[in-house]
Amino acid sequence: MTAKASDYSGKDIQVLEGLSAVRKRPAMYIGDIGQRGFHHLIFEVVDNSIDEALAGFCKEIDVTITKDSVIVVKDDGRGIPVDVIEKYKKPAIEVALSMLHAGGKFGKSAYKVSGGLHGVGVSAVNALSEWFEAEVTREGAVYLIRFERGITTQKLKKLKAAEGSGTIIRYKADKEIFGDQEYSYDIIANRLRELAFLNKGLKISLHDERKGSEKSENFMYDQGIVSFIEYVNKNKTVLHPPVYFTKSKEDVEVEVALQYTDSYNENVFTFANNINTIEGGTHLIGFKAALTRVFNNYVKENKLAKGELALSGDDAREGLTAVLSVKVLQPQFEGQTKTKLGNSEVKGLVEQIVGDGLWNYFNEHPQEARAVVEKAFLAAEAREAARKARGLVRRKSALDSMLLPGKLADCSETDPSQCEIYLVEGDSAGGSSKQGRDRRFQAILPLRGKILNVEKARINKILANNEIRVLISAFGTGFAEDFDATKVRYHKIIIMCDADVDGAHIRTLLLTFFYRYMRKLVEDGRIYIAQPPLFRVRKGKEITYAFAEPELENLKKKLGVQGLEIQRYKGLGEMNPDQLWETTMNPETRTLLKVTIEDAVKADELFTILMGDVVEPRKQFIEKYAREVKNLDI
Repeated sequence: MTAKASDYSGKDIQVLEGLSAVRKRPAMYIGDIGQRGFHHLIFEVVDNSIDEALAGFCKEIDVTITKDSVIVVKDDGRGIPVDVIEKYKKPAIEVALSMLHAGGKFGKSAYKVSGGLHGVGVSAVNALSEWFEAEVTREGAVYLIRFERGITTQKLKKLKAAEGSGTIIRYKADKEIFGDQEYSYDIIANRLRELAFLNKGLKISLHDERKGSEKSENFMYDQGIVSFIEYVNKNKTVLHPPVYFTKSKEDVEVEVALQYTDSYNENVFTFANNINTIEGGTHLIGFKAALTRVFNNYVKENKLAKGELALSGDDAREGLTAVLSVKVLQPQFEGQTKTKLGNSEVKGLVEQIVGDGLWNYFNEHPQEARAVVEKAFLAAEAREAARKARGLVRRKSALDSMLLPGKLADCSETDPSQCEIYLVEGDSAGGSSKQGRDRRFQAILPLRGKILNVEKARINKILANNEIRVLISAFGTGFAEDFDATKVRYHKIIIMCDADVDGAHIRTLLLTFFYRYMRKLVEDGRIYIAQPPLFRVRKGKEITYAFAEPELENLKKKLGVQGLEIQRYKGLGEMNPDQLWETTMNPETRTLLKVTIEDAVKADELFTILMGDVVEPRKQFIEKYAREVKNLDI
């Protein structure tokens, strides 16, 4: 799959049309203009360097956030071609950076494998930047070209003679489009780490030069996705060393690493041409089919069956951490966001390669094979017990109120898109919120105490927990095999807990449940966290609320301290219904935090640390972040 350096020149830059459209409707090209789209610009530029690495010409990529929040991406690849394309009477670099659907990825000579097949990547970054410049070293010289909001302001010029090759892209994101957003070091670092895992031996560096947040990191993994598996499982108890195999067939390269842990959750990360296919696709279908087939064939051949109990795919994947990476010549992604692979031929190839690789491993390592098969049977037994219990929580329809939990104060509205449900800690707060709510569209479900920590429980034990059964019944989504996020009865599920240690614990338990067993609700943006005030400040007849200590201090300065009455709320139950409505439940005045998953690997790690069995990582986490605690009730 390696191209020749001489094959990449101006003739490879093909134009499929102009950049004003990008500025007019940026979300069509980068998803949105919030934090995700803002950071997506960086990754579009980095992806070009990654494509050079895939072609075999780039060994190092360096990403810098300067003190002025300029992004600089440098690589040691071949450098963007600078020869003139006769049809446009412009250098190839100008065409590639300023015209949509222009690039070297439509033919097969310059790039055999790449992620950015739409040809709108870097040109869209150019269009959405106050200024953008490219410095290229190739063919014995350094060249520079500059743009402002997609318009060429400095034609390509030769700066000096130089050896080697590479590209440096510098740009300043346009405030007219993105406002005053700040770059998140963690978001950038997580994606660069992921890319380093997926590209064995490639060195990727990140430097933050902003005042007060100066830091640097290097990402390089000689073991590639095996290191990825070890990183994900570092706080878990593993059942065997990582299994790794790779094979190319019919121009598709398949790379797999997997390892079982003693946990009850599965983590399968899939990638196609380095793109995180979070919605899966044909490669994931093939992987799952192979896994289930190998497990059942191994059980049959080695006479390990337990009565009539058959292993399902879910049983075979309990406790599994896997990374599946495919490289495809002409990938077909569903939508510009590229989150689902659609190539039909990939399914069978992955199924065959994974099936053969896993079967060989099982036969060569019978002790490890029997350990994971035994775990799968325990999962099957739990699943069977859960199936019998599931009838207790399954709702026949949204109108079947007979199955709704008795504590639920439902709303009169029946359109889920107009409905929201508050999960409230305790009966006292539940009473206040029931009186203070708008009954038309707000439902209240008081929870008694703390729900089960699902990180440490199998599905049968989870379904035996009364509070979890109440939640499932109220949401109407079903559970496990029956789970269907489209049937949710409320499009906003709002966690409302006290601002103390117990409240934080209950919130974390609920988030663990949602992440592990109703993750689609999180991905669809259905889960929110209410922000009740910590203080009620009264001066004369004027009443104000403060949601944090700094806000209280500002209020003190603004009002003067003399004559102030300050009440600190220990819990939601201390607020009367009017106060709760005014501060926390009124859509016109409340503040809600939407729960999102920016990085699945990081999210998994955090839930494992906070809620898992291993104590030491949790102790280290607390020691690391203890100084950042702002409000602590002891």
